[in-house]
Amino acid sequence: MGGDGPEAAGPRVPRLRLDELLDELQVRIDEVRGTRDRLNGLLEAVMSVGRELDLPQVLRGIVEAAVVLVDAEYGALGVIGDDKKLAEFLTVGISDQLRAQIGALPSGHGILGELIRHPEPLRLSELSEHPASYGFPDNHPPMHSFLGVPIRVRDDVFGNLYMTEKRGGSDFDAEDEAVLSTLAVAAGIAIENARLFEEVRLRERWLAAISDFTSALLSGSAEAQVLEGMLERSRDITRADLGVFYLVGQNGELRGSLALGDGAEAHRGIVLPGSEGTLAAVALSEDGLAMIQDVEADERVTVQPERWTGFGPAVAVTVGTKEKMSGVLMLARRRGRPPFAAAAVAALPGFAGQAALALELADRRRGAEQMSLLEDHDRIARDLHDLAIQRLFATGMTLQSAQRFVEHPQAAERLARAIDDLDATIKIIRSTIFGLRERDVPGVAPKLRLRAVQAMDEAAAALGFAPALRMEGLIDTRVSPAMADEVLAVIGEALANVARHAGATSAEVAITASDGVLTVSVSDDGVGMPEGGRRSGLRNLSERAERLGGELSVSTRGQAARGTRLEWRVPLTGVTG
Repeated sequence: MGGDGPEAAGPRVPRLRLDELLDELQVRIDEVRGTRDRLNGLLEAVMSVGRELDLPQVLRGIVEAAVVLVDAEYGALGVIGDDKKLAEFLTVGISDQLRAQIGALPSGHGILGELIRHPEPLRLSELSEHPASYGFPDNHPPMHSFLGVPIRVRDDVFGNLYMTEKRGGSDFDAEDEAVLSTLAVAAGIAIENARLFEEVRLRERWLAAISDFTSALLSGSAEAQVLEGMLERSRDITRADLGVFYLVGQNGELRGSLALGDGAEAHRGIVLPGSEGTLAAVALSEDGLAMIQDVEADERVTVQPERWTGFGPAVAVTVGTKEKMSGVLMLARRRGRPPFAAAAVAALPGFAGQAALALELADRRRGAEQMSLLEDHDRIARDLHDLAIQRLFATGMTLQSAQRFVEHPQAAERLARAIDDLDATIKIIRSTIFGLRERDVPGVAPKLRLRAVQAMDEAAAALGFAPALRMEGLIDTRVSPAMADEVLAVIGEALANVARHAGATSAEVAITASDGVLTVSVSDDGVGMPEGGRRSGLRNLSERAERLGGELSVSTRGQAARGTRLEWRVPLTGVTG
């Protein structure tokens, strides 16, 4: 019995050592399996980020894969802008609510800027102990362990991957750094492919935009409508919040503007004698394309700078050449948004150049059409003068010669009235001939005849019908520009009264210059002027006539002929040019 003890204890020692060896082997197997799983995960991550071609999706996929690979609680990808600061910052692990509580995204200071300044892998056990650490803003979750690696696209640093808070409370190790660095290499290739694809897509969109723009202009669409379409397409392609197009005149003056997007109301209809102190002048001085980091704070914008309040990045490009400038296209983003990437606006000068060419072609086409129209006017005027007036004049002479043979008083009266009507008709045709031969010369104020015709067209919308217009005498040579302004004001107010109060179905405007007197009469077939009715509009017309040494008379027709006749008379010497 006593001899069994030592003999029984002999074989136990090898069995214990074998268990230890088996346990160690199991640990090694688990490590190999973990390494294999990690390599499989890395391979899958590399393949997943390489499948996407949309750049925002590629960036999101990279940071999400990185967090899983190194088992980090928080991850971020910072895109470095042209100013060597963070232009974009994508985060994983921080909710939208928490992000809103933290406030503005980082711009690249502190430990994040350390990787921008020194693009090499950085691994820390405690973030706060690094000399470049600035601490965290309010509501920011606590972070201790840190791992950061740069992402290179060829030889340029595109951005950085930032991982914090290794799960389980341990530190990031060399293997984590190797895995993340490997992913960063694959990410650089995927980012370059996505950027090339985006550049091709942007180029296609710009080409499609200029094709549509040119087709619309050459098809005869209204220029303002086409320019608004160009502005909207430019905003959409560049992801701008505001688009503005300034129309530039021959002497550099701003003769109007179009605007779409946030704050567009402040930029519409701008007319200035020059472009100095505006964003348009910045583009003109930089010979085509100007990139502005912060337009609200730009000291070169001194004319009404409040229009740009709240805006940061901006780009402005000239449309046309120095010899013939059509305008300046400006795009802006709200403050806090990333600046315009060079790739996004690389095609903008070419787009503006094609737009200038299309505007020039459209202008030449309109000029050719205008010449054709003027030739038609000249032909019609010749026919009226050589055929219609001569025949009417001959008919009038015949009636006058026959008048002495008519003995019946009523017949003689009717014949005289017919001769007077022929004379009036000849005057109207002559006035029409003057109007047909009138030319709207660029740079010269239009004459009264042309302006009166335009006033009739504008009044037709309010009246519901087109008023008749009759002009007699040398109103374009005897009536000065200042007097013409008075006449147009009288016509506009008189027709406005007809539209508001008369209930008329027809109206006639007559402008006559004869015997040193300019007469403007407006008659309608409406309800007439009621007794005791408001006369504020007539008072204005009367005061205008008295100021020029003239008078105003208003008569209401009888029951047989409905309506009102207004006559405004002033001496032609009452106003000088």
